Amino acid sequence: MLHETLITQYLDEQQVEYHLLVQSKPTTTIEDTAQERGIDPAQMVKCILLRDMGGQLALACVPGDRSVDPKKVRSALKCRRMTCVSLNEVESITGFKIGTVAPLKLKSSLPILFDPSLLQQKIVTISSGHNMIGVAINCEALIKLCSPAIVPLCRVQD
Repeated sequence: MLHETLITQYLDEQQVEYHLLVQSKPTTTIEDTAQERGIDPAQMVKCILLRDMGGQLALACVPGDRSVDPKKVRSALKCRRMTCVSLNEVESITGFKIGTVAPLKLKSSLPILFDPSLLQQKIVTISSGHNMIGVAINCEALIKLCSPAIVPLCRVQD
């Protein structure tokens, strides 16, 4: 396969249908990425790596047009203060560079949390592990593959 990545290999092994969303140019924002891939930002699964004061890690996943509320992650995991992991640690923990983290094939075993609003999308998009290629996948199939806890995670919108 021309655009094979760790994620697409895994999806192929699991016999899960997906299609690639190949970009023609690099992007740096959710909005630009969605536009380049021809999708709605709400379909994008944004993955944020957090750590509590005791070192417990969690991957919080919300729609691309929303933000994670660390207090809600803390409440869901019943732990103290959650903060985003520093950018230079993300790859060593997940195995993926910033902007290419998906809730599949993570280097470290950690809880994965999905905001229930992701379930409103029949098709969602995740990173392929490559910054120029997204993966469109059935939301139910993704949930079966990564077995996330479904808990409210989004900041209240203004």
